[in-house]
Amino acid sequence: QVQLEESGGGLVQAGGSLRLSCAVSGAISSINVMNWYRQVPGKQRELVAAITSGGSTNYDHSVKGRFTISRDSAKTTVYLQMNSLKPEDSAVYYCNAAVDVVTIEGTNKLEYWGQGTQVTVSS
Repeated sequence: QVQLEESGGGLVQAGGSLRLSCAVSGAISSINVMNWYRQVPGKQRELVAAITSGGSTNYDHSVKGRFTISRDSAKTTVYLQMNSLKPEDSAVYYCNAAVDVVTIEGTNKLEYWGQGTQVTVSS
């Protein structure tokens, strides 16, 4: 069973910082891409930042220069450092992982989600 465990959300004033963490555990062969999404009520979930197995990163234009996605040396934990937070960054943030799971029948490409962590930025 693959699990993604998130932590680090909370309440912060505008201009402040938070760091989110997402730890992947379970029987996986490799992690291809890890992403951070966010969602506010009534809106679609949107991609905030991504990091590939090769270390390439990508950001939504709204967070570029303020947020940084990174991972640990084992490549099983991904972080989202969020600086200069704005009230419009308030959302539930979800960790997402695209992984390979190898079985005797072959390699399955699967996607998993964390449970979400609330980030609230007060003005």
